[in-house]
Amino acid sequence: MECDDDRSEEAIEKANERWNSIHSHYERKKIKYDDWLELFDRAIKNCKTPIIDLGCGSGNDTLYLIERGKKVIPCDYSKNAIENIKNNFPEIERAECFDMTKGLPFEDNLTDIIISDLSLHYFTEKKTFEILDEIKRVLKPNGLLFFRVNSINDVNYGAKEGKEIESHLYETADGRYKRFFDEKDIAAFFANWEKLYIHEEKIGRYGAEKVLWRGAFQVPLKIKPCIIRV
Repeated sequence: MECDDDRSEEAIEKANERWNSIHSHYERKKIKYDDWLELFDRAIKNCKTPIIDLGCGSGNDTLYLIERGKKVIPCDYSKNAIENIKNNFPEIERAECFDMTKGLPFEDNLTDIIISDLSLHYFTEKKTFEILDEIKRVLKPNGLLFFRVNSINDVNYGAKEGKEIESHLYETADGRYKRFFDEKDIAAFFANWEKLYIHEEKIGRYGAEKVLWRGAFQVPLKIKPCIIRV
């Protein structure tokens, strides 16, 4: 079953307020990151274009990339998040605040790598496909998407809670959407991509155990490069 994103303006505004509240203020010295991108360090090291951090939040992955000498374009839906990014990372030349459901504000074939850490699981099936198409448009030929998304087994963080709007997409009590992926979902959404890596795993980043998928997918090509650290 597929639905259009018909949430009320009130629900959308509440979601906006929630993210701005979460990202009200923080300092660079308090930003921490985990090691999820280390698996892809070879590709990151070889990347010559700015890397887009889609859904950058507090800047965890932006910091990781900057510390490795990379130029980063942090992006987020929250105005507060982007304001904090600009304050905490004066070396950032470009940061963008926008709604992914309305497209990505970048030209075609801009970058070799886009990362999306826990930011692709808030949308209807239709919107998710549209966002992935936009990501593919912005990536260069053979470009890479590194991501993490909620797993259907993520019971500590809302899996199977709330009203099921469509398969594995739930509406929370405050009107937000949260999607939880199983292996078939991953295969369906990325059917037109080249799969390089996908694995369901557990992390303890938020206190209670969180279950998610970590993946690397590529704009299709004939020869698969080695992008995973060994």
